[in-house]
Amino acid sequence: MILTTMCYIQKGNQTLMLHRNKKENDINGGKWIGVGGKFEAGESVEECMKREIYEETGLTALKLQLHGFVVFPQLYHGQDEGMFVYTCSEFSGELHECDEGDLQWVDNEKIPHLPMWEGDYHFFEWIQDDRFHSAKIYYQNDHVIEYQESCY
Repeated sequence: MILTTMCYIQKGNQTLMLHRNKKENDINGGKWIGVGGKFEAGESVEECMKREIYEETGLTALKLQLHGFVVFPQLYHGQDEGMFVYTCSEFSGELHECDEGDLQWVDNEKIPHLPMWEGDYHFFEWIQDDRFHSAKIYYQNDHVIEYQESCY
């Protein structure tokens, strides 16, 4: 299983979203996502999340909140992906250009209208409560064919 992180950085009623439009053969190509990525050797989940935030945005995460963990069976080039979903509302620094796509602060009410992975819309429900979410999302041809979720 490939382990990854995803964070929705928030300020006021906006969320920093990444429009993946710069990499060739990008599994996320054309979609709007949070920032994040794959673990490097020896990293904890929090170290990975903070590093990815800094590398992709130039921002330093001061406080992270974990909302859940999701498994995507055979999504990542035939391998299972496990992803930790975070938010960050306390950060420092200035945004810089990202080589994976365009970063943009998006009004939260506009997020449901962005072209995203179908399963990602659930993550915005997760961040509205104080529960921990665990999910398995099955995709086929870029569409959710099954969604299983538990909350704690």
